[in-house]
Amino acid sequence: MTLAQRWKAPTPKFWKGVQKIAITLGAVAGVILTAPISLPATVVTAAGYVATAGTVAATLSQLTIEDVKDR
Repeated sequence: MTLAQRWKAPTPKFWKGVQKIAITLGAVAGVILTAPISLPATVVTAAGYVATAGTVAATLSQLTIEDVKDR
């Protein structure tokens, strides 16, 4: 199965939930990183890590597919 086929295949319900949470975390981290106010370095660093983790989790959950044998 190619990467494009996996991307277009149906995603299981659990992983759709994981994907929504990961996208939300990434969006919140993005807002913190682009805030027009000065924030402590630890907050900005943590937001960078959360943004990275959210992006990775959302992408991997999109590539998770339902097993054809389960149908």
